[in-house]
Amino acid sequence: MSVKVGDIAPDFTLPSQSGSLVSISNYRGQKCVVLYFYPKDDTPGCTAESCAFRDQYEVFQDAGAEVIGISGDSPESHQKFANKHQLPFILLSDTSNQVRKLYGVPTTLGLLPGRVTYVIDQNGVVQRIFNSQFNFKGHVEEALKKLQSLKEEQD
Repeated sequence: MSVKVGDIAPDFTLPSQSGSLVSISNYRGQKCVVLYFYPKDDTPGCTAESCAFRDQYEVFQDAGAEVIGISGDSPESHQKFANKHQLPFILLSDTSNQVRKLYGVPTTLGLLPGRVTYVIDQNGVVQRIFNSQFNFKGHVEEALKKLQSLKEEQD
């Protein structure tokens, strides 16, 4: 399956860095979700991307969105990564890559787990997909642009 703009975001439940289970459907009807898939905790690109989301987290919150990161790392790895870089948002552990496959996140060069960000509106509809393995900060910029345009449409 490959999720496209206009699709309802597939629901899933995964453990967070605190060990609690998080379902994407919990946000439906309440807030937008910026769901970003990244390859691995504490690698240079993933750290740059996650810290860029961290640095703009208040802006995302003000725009009515929650930021959620997903990789194949364990909840314990996520906990260390979040603590080390003071990440204020949820990191989910997809150790079987089941959710990555559900969303159709491609691999890079057939080896590296892909880096894709989905902007999901309050109704659970995917509004923007940004796929770039190496433009780490572009994920943050593109998500913010889309959230701002969604907010303008509502006003």
